[in-house]
Amino acid sequence: MQHSNKIISILSKVPKNHHHHHRHPSSPLSSFQTFSLLVSNNPTITTIIQKSFFSSSTITTQQQQQQQHIKIVEVGPRDGLQNESIFIPTPTKINFINKLINAGCNNVEVTSFVSPKAIPALEDHSEVMSEIVTTWKKQKDDGREIILSSLVPNVKGLEKACEVGAMDEVAIFGSVSETFSKKNINCSVQESITRFHNVSKITQEKNIPLRGYISCVLGCPYEGNIKPSSVAKYAEQLLELGCHEISLGDTIGVGTPKATVEMLREVKTVADTKQIAVHFHDTYGQALANIYASITEEGISVVDSSVAGLGGCPYAKGASGNVATEDVIYMLHGMGMHTGIDLDQLIEAGLYISNVLGRPTRSKVALALSTKKG
Repeated sequence: MQHSNKIISILSKVPKNHHHHHRHPSSPLSSFQTFSLLVSNNPTITTIIQKSFFSSSTITTQQQQQQQHIKIVEVGPRDGLQNESIFIPTPTKINFINKLINAGCNNVEVTSFVSPKAIPALEDHSEVMSEIVTTWKKQKDDGREIILSSLVPNVKGLEKACEVGAMDEVAIFGSVSETFSKKNINCSVQESITRFHNVSKITQEKNIPLRGYISCVLGCPYEGNIKPSSVAKYAEQLLELGCHEISLGDTIGVGTPKATVEMLREVKTVADTKQIAVHFHDTYGQALANIYASITEEGISVVDSSVAGLGGCPYAKGASGNVATEDVIYMLHGMGMHTGIDLDQLIEAGLYISNVLGRPTRSKVALALSTKKG
């Protein structure tokens, strides 16, 4: 603005007939030619324009570098498989997770340390996590930053996770909807925060990073619309508990880009942008659009997704599954962003687990590229 004012000041002092010098009166100079002539004859304007140009170029480059890497949290093994009606054999789960990590997925939600009565599909949580921790220990020791995460509903779940060395990160989950909270974790919204205090205390003592999930941030199957201020309030309470990252989940997939941006702006009044992750279900086909808006408009750099579009929520009827990681990666790489994930290997992992489940992949990208190759 300061540079612009200087240019305007200089231009205002230029004689009105300046542009007629050395020209026939019947062929006046264009605005661009006039401006070029003034710039070439006035070193002050030239210097100001050069400074403005290089300054803006630097800012653009810095913004691009900041936006370049998007962290993908692969939730397929937990959020995906927990909702399956058939039990996936333990060796198959382990093989599936290894394929994901081999594809470059460095942040994987491996399992959930919940009661087998609540989620029988993940009753082998300890065996799976123990094997994965052992398998990738050497690469982690050699410097590869692999985060093996797990969901823990309470202190008992946390203790089980610690027993098998699952200490990279643990996650707690709650909802901003009272009805959903009661049906999902059998307590009120405020009671859930109270419950998490004991988990938080132990994670701080053991120096285990704590992640917080919030369900129903853009709508609830029982209560309808959710106020962005309610999401922000719950996020603030989770941050006060010691969560380093808050994953905002559109559990029933009703959100649109406009609603997403409004909700994120409210949450950003209590959290740093780098502390926020987005977790979209694709029930209404809005997930990619919402992710795009989150990244480009609000600077979000952490995205949860599930390979092959696995999963949904056992307590949210009609929630047809997470956005497919393959589709997210294809979009992000097309935007020139870096994820560290090999799309071909990721597609292979998705087709592997889809074949085990006996159904086609829900990833549009995987289907398109598989058909193309076939």
